[in-house]
Amino acid sequence: MEQFWKQFKSGTDIRGVAVDGVAGEPLNLTDEVVAKMACAFLLWLSDRTGKPACELTVAVGHDSRISAERIRSAVVRTMVNCGAKVLNCGLSSTPSMFMITLDKACDGSIQLTASHHPYHRNGLKFFTPDGGLDGCDIEAILAFCDADKQPEQHDGGSVEDIDYMKDYAAHLRKLICDGIQAENYDQPLAGFHIVVDAGNGAGGFYACDVLEPLGADISGSVFLEPDGMFPNHIPNPEDKKAMQSICGAVLSAKADLGVIFDTDVDRGGAVDSFGAELNRNRLVAIASEIALEDCPGGTIVTDSTTSAGLKKFIEGTLGGVHYRYRRGYRNVINRAIELNRQGIACPLAIETSGHAAFQENYFLDDGAYLVTKIIIKMAQLRAQSKTLAELTAALEEPLEERELRFKIKAADFRAYGEQVLSDIEAYAKERPDWLIADDNREGLRVSFADEQGWFLLRLSVHDPIMPLNLESMKEGGCKAIAAKLFAFLKGCDALDLTAIEAFMA
Repeated sequence: MEQFWKQFKSGTDIRGVAVDGVAGEPLNLTDEVVAKMACAFLLWLSDRTGKPACELTVAVGHDSRISAERIRSAVVRTMVNCGAKVLNCGLSSTPSMFMITLDKACDGSIQLTASHHPYHRNGLKFFTPDGGLDGCDIEAILAFCDADKQPEQHDGGSVEDIDYMKDYAAHLRKLICDGIQAENYDQPLAGFHIVVDAGNGAGGFYACDVLEPLGADISGSVFLEPDGMFPNHIPNPEDKKAMQSICGAVLSAKADLGVIFDTDVDRGGAVDSFGAELNRNRLVAIASEIALEDCPGGTIVTDSTTSAGLKKFIEGTLGGVHYRYRRGYRNVINRAIELNRQGIACPLAIETSGHAAFQENYFLDDGAYLVTKIIIKMAQLRAQSKTLAELTAALEEPLEERELRFKIKAADFRAYGEQVLSDIEAYAKERPDWLIADDNREGLRVSFADEQGWFLLRLSVHDPIMPLNLESMKEGGCKAIAAKLFAFLKGCDALDLTAIEAFMA
């Protein structure tokens, strides 16, 4: 495949530059390129379903990006010209674009989004009724583009405008009503004050179409209006400014809970009534407790960067099994699905980034579903005169944590990174105070008793980068661990060690 088409693959999505004018990032998601991608998806879908393109039904939605309408028009026009039936969904959340494949018997769907990336970028995310596509599927679609293959033109294509988000919001409302079982069934959130920060993405519906109709006070919610320039903050629960925004909104409104979404609502985060973030490891802990209620002793699959305290919480406090796996939400989800097929009960796959996929919800990473489960739990706890904060009281959280990133300067970055990991593992085995994790499934994770902490060195999935995560329960522990690691790293000539040198200085 030519490099031109390879550049669009981003894990399990297609992403590119959709708005011109940003220095060093020329427009590459042109109408012509998007049209070829739409054709390629039809071909891929035809192969999968055994139907010709002219018999396919495909739903198309988008987040709030300023390039959404242009790209949507190119996708819809192309598919109609191939004879397909298109359900034009307009502003939508990514999870809803999977659910529509089940509810409306679509052969597939496309969500136009680039998640939390800047305003000038956009992309295409694909679904079938079996779930999201894998990386190999994206490669196959781009290979069709590279070979300039496309379905025959065919009369009879059509477009139907549909507001599926109304159906999706109704689905979430029913989950809350059924989950809380309030005396007033239709108003289970009466007496609750919940604020939403949608970051001007697609998540504003959650305040107006889910919470408010159920009786919640949503006053103090911020940035609900879609605005693809994202003028207030990046819609990203991992972004410091975004979390400061929702924490401030909760405290200002004296709310019971705050919730925040990324641009396309496949990730979510929350803030309790004290303004404390229910994010990253704490979010995983709460989601794990909810998931294990109906699956005692079950396995929780997370990414590799989760804390030592979280493992102790899941296994010691909750009685579950913690299964650390590779970074990448699709990796985590696929591993959970595989474990279930092997007969290992696994109710939840979750990344510290906020991607959470419950088995009961098709293993779909859905920020709105995650937040809905948290709200149900909050209401159940209030009935017992308890709070969300009490759920994670036993979670040991690190005193220090840091992530550093080392650029690989070698031409074959993957081979070099893998050699570094092999060499450092051999180095660690020679040192009795370097305790290699027995559940190491990505990179190398080593613990240190004296520093009460650990490091994880891994190779980025796509980029010439080696991220290093450090965590310690002791003041100065992260620097002490970094110094031990630097004794090895300084011999790695093709690694840019600027970050660790600055950290130790």
